[in-house]
Amino acid sequence: MTKVHERPVEPFSDIHFEHGEVRATLLHDPTVEGLDMALYLDGSGSMSDEYENKKHSESFMDWLFGRKTVEKDNIVEPQARWILEYLATKDRNGLLRVAYWATGTAGSIEQIGELQGKDVQNYKFPGPKKFGNQTNLKPAIEDYVEYLEDQMQHGARQGCAVFITDGVIHDAHEVKTYCEYLVKLMKKGKLPRMNFILVGVGKDVDEEQMEDICHEEYEGFGHLWCHRIAEEVNQMAELVAVLVDESMTVASGGTITDDKGRVLARYESRLPAILEFKVPEGVHSFTLEVNGQKFTQPLPDDDDDDDHH
Repeated sequence: MTKVHERPVEPFSDIHFEHGEVRATLLHDPTVEGLDMALYLDGSGSMSDEYENKKHSESFMDWLFGRKTVEKDNIVEPQARWILEYLATKDRNGLLRVAYWATGTAGSIEQIGELQGKDVQNYKFPGPKKFGNQTNLKPAIEDYVEYLEDQMQHGARQGCAVFITDGVIHDAHEVKTYCEYLVKLMKKGKLPRMNFILVGVGKDVDEEQMEDICHEEYEGFGHLWCHRIAEEVNQMAELVAVLVDESMTVASGGTITDDKGRVLARYESRLPAILEFKVPEGVHSFTLEVNGQKFTQPLPDDDDDDDHH
């Protein structure tokens, strides 16, 4: 008898079925479908040394006398480029909103623009025009929410914003209150699911305060925030990558049902790259549901004892 081997349906790259047990390998993480990302760089006065004053570095006299190049002076810029390039690989269209936050007098926002990951080497990050004297996070979150609402009209189905800070957040209480409000809107379906990432840099970060914001759990939703602290600016990008991966796979988990609607497996928090579960006799397909999306995969014939995929 000739065996039929079903082709994997996206997002699966491989399906193995033997003795009622399924091993399904994911080609890509479906939790990042329709993801719109953003990056907010700290523009407070305490960061001015890290950005350096590039106006001096770019002068004719500096060039003439061979003084330090821009890239060597500005330790934030190479990290910002690296982060932007990485986040663009997760973003639905490779275009990210990038801004300085905690700028000006009342923690305002200074837009850098909609930037593409593939053009990172062309972008300069000299710091804001006006460094801030207060680190207020809520205006930056509001800016991202407004941006995401607009992007929903163009295919955004979930969001993730990264915030870099080097000090104490002055409006932590307002941030927590605002987040409660956002979670209510997400639960009602008025906003897509969002995750926020907070990366602290240096010795002046208040870790206790960051934990207070990030460890808040919302019923039926889980954590909205995750955080890490980098001792040095040059560790920033690596931490952002780790946190994005963690928060995106943890974002929603998923459920697997058979063709009769019975739940075969439930992933409450993390959706692993390889899904392993058992199916009852007579089942011909299974469905993975993630973020309201359904992916139905027909089962191949049981491989019995051979290891044929």
